[in-house]
Amino acid sequence: MTVLRNLLFYLLFYGGSPVFVIGTLVSRALAPDGNFREWPNAWSRYHRRLVVHVLGIEVRIEGTPIAQQALYAIKHESFYEAIDLGSLFDMPVPFGKEELYRIPGWGKAAMAYGSVPVYRDSGAKGLRAMLAAAKQFIGTGRPFCILPEGTRVPHGTRPPLRSGFAGLYKLLGLPVVPVAIDSGPTYHRVWKRRGTITIRFMETVPPGLPRDEVEARVHEAINALNP
Repeated sequence: MTVLRNLLFYLLFYGGSPVFVIGTLVSRALAPDGNFREWPNAWSRYHRRLVVHVLGIEVRIEGTPIAQQALYAIKHESFYEAIDLGSLFDMPVPFGKEELYRIPGWGKAAMAYGSVPVYRDSGAKGLRAMLAAAKQFIGTGRPFCILPEGTRVPHGTRPPLRSGFAGLYKLLGLPVVPVAIDSGPTYHRVWKRRGTITIRFMETVPPGLPRDEVEARVHEAINALNP
């Protein structure tokens, strides 16, 4: 049954995803000022429904986003949390690795939605480009969502946060809400298995703290679900 559930999941998710990409691009072309962003959000909700109803994975959410604009620092154990942002937040501003924006169609849809490419191997130049792209969304009310470890990490590991996180925290001047998640054991595998993914919103970290303090507090909080 595990194999059959996974095959059906892959068929429905990867077969259905192009519909949402095309819908985003067509909707934006026909009505640039319209609600074309609902297409990517619908894609995210579609993915979660497949995870729950096809894979049999329960998604348990503890806590909620805060009322004001904030930077959400999210543990990264699998693709699940990256795709789920449109379900978890109201019109988020995701940060994604630059390579994803090269995917035909998907890259244009992501930029139309309003997101920030992360140039992981470009040093100071890449960091400046990321900060400049993020700056345009300050004051929009949209939540910023970053995976501060920079890449997927095995469940139970605690790598340091990437240096760009501290620069972004300083530039935005927003509170940080760490988000712990334990998607690795169930989702980060070829044959995804039944179980529970817990998403936990942790205590808000105020703006204006020294780099060492904010990094330590966020690092500890996003690892709250690690063994």
